[in-house]
Amino acid sequence: MNNAESSTAASGFAWFKSSYSGAEGGDCVEVATGTAAVHVRDSKATAGPVVTVSPDAWAGFVDLASSERRV
Repeated sequence: MNNAESSTAASGFAWFKSSYSGAEGGDCVEVATGTAAVHVRDSKATAGPVVTVSPDAWAGFVDLASSERRV
């Protein structure tokens, strides 16, 4: 369940940046959780598109990403 929506539609959310993001921002995404969806956007282009996924899809992504070994 992926769809892009305008950042304006999601501007009322509380956005959170990764704790791995440096003080200067770096290459990161921001995430906002809603009651039935998780919204993701580029932290360097906050006025750009927002990807919306189900909470289950986001949990699966985070689980997979956290289990991958860095090479």
